[in-house]
Amino acid sequence: MKKYLALDVGDRRIGVAKCDAAGIVVTPLEVIDRKKTKALLRIAELCRAEEISSIVAGIPKSLDGTEKRQAEKVRAFLEKLQEAMPGVEIIEVDERYTTTAADRILNEIGEKGAPAKRKRIDKIAAALILETFLQGIQNFKHIPSGGKNEEFVD
Repeated sequence: MKKYLALDVGDRRIGVAKCDAAGIVVTPLEVIDRKKTKALLRIAELCRAEEISSIVAGIPKSLDGTEKRQAEKVRAFLEKLQEAMPGVEIIEVDERYTTTAADRILNEIGEKGAPAKRKRIDKIAAALILETFLQGIQNFKHIPSGGKNEEFVD
């Protein structure tokens, strides 16, 4: 099975999450500070170290489904990432509500204050992006010519 890395790309930070080889367990990995770290190099390092074959990147959208202005910036970053890593597939997914959901999770576990949340919220949002993507793959079913339901396996 493919190994996935998820990205929640922002202007200042990039949240990163990964999943296990079975695509079941998703782990928030780290937050890349774009002002202190060369993000493309760090993501390439992570992909090599984790033997990643595909990157799942969240694309920001409005509640009505239209893309936000930030989506253009994310795509520009993803184009540079694809140039730097031509062998890695990049998959774009809708990231609506992930930061809100990540903030709610942090509130529920008692994480208070903006500075503390900033250190974790982006990697939790990346994990939510990856979980949503993986659930979509696992829920996809097809009916082969024999008429039996089989799960899609990539």
